[in-house]
Formats: sequence, C-alpha cells, structure tokens
Amino acid sequence: MVHPLLRAVVFDAGHMLLDMDYARLTAFLASRGHELGAARVIDAEQAAQATRERTGEGRYVQYLVEYLGITDDAERIAIAEWQRGFNVLIGLCHQADGETAQALRNARDAGLVVGVISNSNGSVQRALEIAGLATHLQFVIDSSVVGITKPDPRIFELGVRAAGTAPEETVYVGDSYFGDVVGAQQAGLGAVLFDPGRVWGERDCAITTGLLAAVEYAVKQHAVWRS
Repeated sequence: MVHPLLRAVVFDAGHMLLDMDYARLTAFLASRGHELGAARVIDAEQAAQATRERTGEGRYVQYLVEYLGITDDAERIAIAEWQRGFNVLIGLCHQADGETAQALRNARDAGLVVGVISNSNGSVQRALEIAGLATHLQFVIDSSVVGITKPDPRIFELGVRAAGTAPEETVYVGDSYFGDVVGAQQAGLGAVLFDPGRVWGERDCAITTGLLAAVEYAVKQHAVWRS
C-alpha cells in the first residue's frame, strides 16, 4: 500500500506551544490567601480539559478555581476580573513551553512545513512573537482574523492551503479532542492529541504527552513512503 508523504505539521497554540504564566497566577492566588504551589496549579490546568464543554476560549481559569476548590463567589469574581485584565490582549498564555522551540526546530530540520491554527482573539501572532516562536513558523491562522473557529473543518482547510499541502499530507497537533482532533479529522488531516495529563483516555488518534514526542511522531510519518 502506498502512503502519502507527510509534509506539514500544524499546532494549536494556547496551553500547548504557549504555556500559562503559572508563576504570575500562583502569585496572584497567594495574594488572595490561597497558598497553592505552581505544581498544583499546573495539575489543575491540565485536569480542566477533558470534556466537550471545556474547549472554549477564556474558560480555563473558571475550571482552575473549581479544581482548586475555590468556591467563594467573591473570590471567583476577583480571580476572573484579574484574568480578564491581565496582559490584554495577549492573556495568560504568553510563555513558550519548555519543549516548544526545540520541537519546532526539529520539525523544520526534518523538512516539514510548520504552522499554527488557533482559536484566539486576534492576538496569537503577537503572543508567539513575544514568546520567540514566530520565527519557527511558516504561517499562523487566528480564528478571529479568518472568521472561522475550530472545530469547523474549514479552518483546517485554510491551514492546508497555507501549508501548500494536501489534507492527507498534513497532521494537526492539539490539546482538545473535540475542538482539535475531530475538526482536523473531518477536514481529512491526520491528528495527534497532546495530553500531558492523560486526562482524555484512549481516543481514535495518536496521543502524546510532550511536544518533542509529537514532532518525533510526525517526523517518523514523514519518512514513511510504503508499507
């Protein structure tokens, strides 16, 4: 059987290439009397992703406070207001994940086209620039700019067009099964679920717990011509 050569790998951005500023969030929570270590906040952020409803923009802090057991309404309102006013328009996700730069370099070195498709508010390009990642990317598609939001297959079709590839030559890596994997598959792309907390369980796609591993998977697929 002849397999098409994988030619492009496309990533989600927030909570994957771009990490939440855990130190700033933890410091703010501490200032409100919630003494929570950064590791606890990271665990909470990863645990807040595994349902269909938890794929929308701007909802992560809501699920964080639930997971952390912060139930007082005044505290929840104060945290939500701080989050809305933090680093406008970029938001809390503005730092490169520890593996991101190397993972993107590995993909480019392997000859893959590398891009981003993100549900964002128009700021993802700037956030990637601030994090020092934009130079590793050949295109960035922001849902607010193009007027189409994941999981609509049309936004993945825009990514394929930007990559100059066919859908079967392209793999999408995202951290939401419903928003990323399902949408990519419906558009005919391959899909890898980025799940460092292993909160999604088994799904009908490849699953990885790290960005370097996701790129390694893509590179291996890139090398497959026949089986």
